[in-house]
Amino acid sequence: MKNQRLTVMLLGGARRVSLAELLKRSGERLGHQVNVVSYDLSEEVPIALEATVIKGLPFSDPDVVADIERVVKEFDVNIILPIVNNSLDVASMLRDRLPEVFVPVTDFDTVSMLFDKVEAAKAFKEAGLPIPRTYSVISAQMPAIAKPRKGRSSRGIHIFRNIDDLMHLPDLKNYLVQEYLENCREYTVDCYIDREGEILVTVPRERLEVMGGESTRTRTCRNETLRDLSLKVIESFKLRGPVNIQFLHDLANDRYLVMEVNPRLGGGVICSIYAGAPITDYIIQEALGIELTPCDDWASGTLMARYFKEAIFYDRS
Repeated sequence: MKNQRLTVMLLGGARRVSLAELLKRSGERLGHQVNVVSYDLSEEVPIALEATVIKGLPFSDPDVVADIERVVKEFDVNIILPIVNNSLDVASMLRDRLPEVFVPVTDFDTVSMLFDKVEAAKAFKEAGLPIPRTYSVISAQMPAIAKPRKGRSSRGIHIFRNIDDLMHLPDLKNYLVQEYLENCREYTVDCYIDREGEILVTVPRERLEVMGGESTRTRTCRNETLRDLSLKVIESFKLRGPVNIQFLHDLANDRYLVMEVNPRLGGGVICSIYAGAPITDYIIQEALGIELTPCDDWASGTLMARYFKEAIFYDRS
């Protein structure tokens, strides 16, 4: 790209104000002005502080791909980044339909499988990855946790201590039922894999405080077990682009278990970037065709604590 101006489109950017800021800083370091466009259901979302917000269609709408293609053309978009899980399928389709736009995302079939918790658990087990004990309804042992197979942001999750209560959960076939670990720690590993499959960075961080499925307090840490498991996950599913992998550390049995694999930027990736993982740099560099350099000198012990900040919108009608 010879143009000194780049436009990045976020699919579902909504609250990712810090991510937009970091993408712009990465562009500045590389001599490019980065403009950010966010495709959302409402124009009144916080990312409007740093981006042009386009009010679009739900990602489940059959016309959404064509509508995003229209926006791509109108704003001369160079990079598309899926931010929420239900935008991943759309991003995968756009990657194949818009070869001139850089869309760092895994292939459609893998993305669809990972978005279905039941199918993902089967695939993890087949790949030899450690996961919590997964139950059929008749084999469930208490306590158990039931997660909607296509849910997000911890919505619709139930914890059961009585088998009769589990049996009365409506539409139970659309839940993943696993053992519930009373004594555990949660971790996320932020990764970036280039289009050739080279794993450029892996940063584990402990999720110290979570709200709505997203880290509000998290700290980076060196953990070789998590790193090795992350490499195995990435290689098993040929993941590409930014990826975040969620783990549980079962303290009672000292075992690390794969919980979820999200082939997109996680909300807490900001912590890893400030710790020294150049993930937003990688996105801009790869779009520009610049050679990427692996990074392992990020700072362990970097703590991110989030706070609320208001975005105000006035009625201009």
